Amino acid sequence: MCTDETPPVTGGRDRGGGAFAFISKGWREVRDSATADLQLMRARADSMRARADRELAHLLASAPSLAPPPPVAAGAPIAEVEFVRTRIQPKIQELRRQYSSQAALDGRPAVPAGANLRIDLTAIRKAVVNEGDGAGRWRIARWKGDRAEEEAKEWEVVRMIRSGLKEFERRSLSSDVFAGFRGRNELVEKFKLSLKSLNKEDMESKEVPPLDLPEILADLVRQSGPFLDQLGIRRDLCDKLVEMLYSKRNGRLMYDSHSADKSLSENIYDELDLRIARVLESTGYHEEGFWNDPVKYKISDNRRQVAIVTTASLPWMTGTSINPLFRAAYLARSAKQKVTLVVPWLTKSDQELVYPNDITFTSPEEQETYIRNWLQERIGFEPDFKISFYPGKFSKERRSIIPAGDTSQFIPSKEADIAILEEPEHLNWYHHGKRWTDKFNHVIGVVHTNYLEYIKREKNGALQAFLVKHINNWVTRAYCHKVLRLSAATQDLPRSVICNVHGVNPKFLSIGDKIAAERECGQKAFSKGAYFLGKMVWAKGYRELIDLLSKHKNDLVDFKLDAYGNGEDSEAVQATARKLDLSINFFKGRDHADCALHGYKVFVNPSVSDVLCTATAEALAMGKFVICADHPSNDFFKSFPNCLTYKTSEEFVTRIKEAMTSEPQPLTPEQRYSLSWEAATERFMEYSELNKVLNDKNGQSRQGRKINKVRKIPLLPKLSDVVDGGLAFAHHCLTGNEILRLATGAIPGTRDYDKQQCMDLNLLPPQVQHPVYGW
Repeated sequence: MCTDETPPVTGGRDRGGGAFAFISKGWREVRDSATADLQLMRARADSMRARADRELAHLLASAPSLAPPPPVAAGAPIAEVEFVRTRIQPKIQELRRQYSSQAALDGRPAVPAGANLRIDLTAIRKAVVNEGDGAGRWRIARWKGDRAEEEAKEWEVVRMIRSGLKEFERRSLSSDVFAGFRGRNELVEKFKLSLKSLNKEDMESKEVPPLDLPEILADLVRQSGPFLDQLGIRRDLCDKLVEMLYSKRNGRLMYDSHSADKSLSENIYDELDLRIARVLESTGYHEEGFWNDPVKYKISDNRRQVAIVTTASLPWMTGTSINPLFRAAYLARSAKQKVTLVVPWLTKSDQELVYPNDITFTSPEEQETYIRNWLQERIGFEPDFKISFYPGKFSKERRSIIPAGDTSQFIPSKEADIAILEEPEHLNWYHHGKRWTDKFNHVIGVVHTNYLEYIKREKNGALQAFLVKHINNWVTRAYCHKVLRLSAATQDLPRSVICNVHGVNPKFLSIGDKIAAERECGQKAFSKGAYFLGKMVWAKGYRELIDLLSKHKNDLVDFKLDAYGNGEDSEAVQATARKLDLSINFFKGRDHADCALHGYKVFVNPSVSDVLCTATAEALAMGKFVICADHPSNDFFKSFPNCLTYKTSEEFVTRIKEAMTSEPQPLTPEQRYSLSWEAATERFMEYSELNKVLNDKNGQSRQGRKINKVRKIPLLPKLSDVVDGGLAFAHHCLTGNEILRLATGAIPGTRDYDKQQCMDLNLLPPQVQHPVYGW
């Protein structure tokens, strides 16, 4: 472990000095935070005091009691005038003198006799509370002091004003001395309105009544609409049930009227959303809760952040290393987003097992240079994206790279906006870290591999395939918002759609254009026969190829095939071909764009384990014939006239003879464009709904979505969200147990990255980044 190498200890004094510095730094941070909080509290108190002063000054300036007494009607009692002259005016003058004295002590200028009065009414605002019954009654709030003070203490001035106002209002209601009062004393009403405006924010949070049972049931029925629809219950019945439950509140709720063009059910749904939102916002509830990350990415320069995470990297020539690289390059051409490609980093021992031709790297920077040079040779523009690395380990049994540690932590939170997970099931089999949909606003999964087809070929394959099928459903539902399947050959996953979002290297299209030009000039473009190219393992089509050729060896006497590839089963494949005396010449693996492969006219690919064979698309782009099985993985290629499919072994022989005796047709401009990465990127933007996400100016996708009036925040999470969160939580708990990880085939020690990976990637040891505190 990385913690084995500890720095030498020079003495207790150094340790004490370091500890004291650490404590001092922590104390300074706490002190600075407390000082900032106190300054904020003081500023808010000053703002409230100034507001109270303005309200009382306005009240006293407009009160008729400060003006000369109006003439008294004949026969009217004199008690009301005497009350104003003997009770109210002396107290106001006393308050004026007290305020002037306090102003002198505080260094503020005294208030002239004729000026507006400004008195600190903070205590009055807290003490006087409107009972809200519409009868004008008032009560005194109790002052909260120490726990020992059980009896409330009233402020003498407040008590005097309360009793005087009550008596004054009672007499004014039974008298018509002041004709301008119109049944209710203007001074009392203005005083009430002023106090109510001072305490408006506090009163608003208290005025929202809680949800009752019919409202909760109405919202539950509304959210259960898709489930009830599966049970055969019509949508209009659900709408009527929601209307019946919610109509009980219509006489007590006061919301803005809706537009007349909306249906009744839409109006009720909108009112219910607003009602729930107001109740939750009055409690201080925020949408970011237990299942969500409270910190979300925010747009700073009108550009979104896209992170593409894949399971392989060059120089390993496989689909999950090449296609995500091109996707990053073409997505980065748009000015709407910044792109980061996140690829695995292998230690030198694993590099020797995975990378061809003994290629190894001593640092991530060296491998990044190799990747960029390879890409630059194949595209016609300068790619503008970032490359990051996460630690991974190669599994010989699974013949794939397994992430080590939490892959999501290698994407900073400030860049965690949109995630594209290439092979989401593979990335999350043993993922023990932050949930992708919590950290990112939008998560897209792209399924590359038909894992069930590979697993069925192993020992106890049926049982393993059954378990893997449900695990794939589990992890993709828990960690993805949208899943793209390249073809129908893949497992049907939740929230998935089928679309080929891959293109071909522009270099292959250029080769095809060159061959087409040579044919137009009358030159012979193809001088060789048939070939097959692919990783030399049985599951990549070599088993089907040998079976077909051995079964129809007498029908294909003059047919010869060249096979290019490297792999773990190379010796076994070649030995089987020699044993059956098949006309197959084996060569080491080559890049499909190699000049040695340009002259072949027919590409044979009998594989049924592929999801979407990249080599098939490349051969079509170069203008060659392609002979492949009538399989869902080849549905995209069937529209090309040069693609010859077969269902039986007899049809395979027929297609071989047809291709060897005829010439392929040149590609039309439409067919050529459909194979390009420009078209593939357009399909990806459409089917992943990424174009809608990028056009969202608020920087939010499924969570944190804003509306114009009041945020529509559900009372409870949707049932599907609860299920997804529960699945993610259960997966996190299970993958944290090393025994369960090993029992399900994980590489030992992949829950965290190891010492060598820490050194290669300049990482802190996992024990330091994620310490376990205890006694």
